[in-house]
Amino acid sequence: MYYVYLLRSINFPQQTYRGYTEDLKTRLKAHNEGRSKHTAKYAPWELVCYHAFADEQKARQFEYYLKTGSGKAFANKRFL
Repeated sequence: MYYVYLLRSINFPQQTYRGYTEDLKTRLKAHNEGRSKHTAKYAPWELVCYHAFADEQKARQFEYYLKTGSGKAFANKRFL
């Protein structure tokens, strides 16, 4: 499976991150251990939601959408 996920910083709740992975548990652990330069500054993170896809291309397209202006607005309204 391919996962698109949404994280929220525990210490800085206004900070969120949207990402894609094939191994959700390992990826969340990496974010919380500071192994991602984009999220290390705001660790620790909590998982807000994730969406599982059987098709990798659809997962990557959904991740891309969530990083657009309208995708951010959608996620903020529906998931945060």
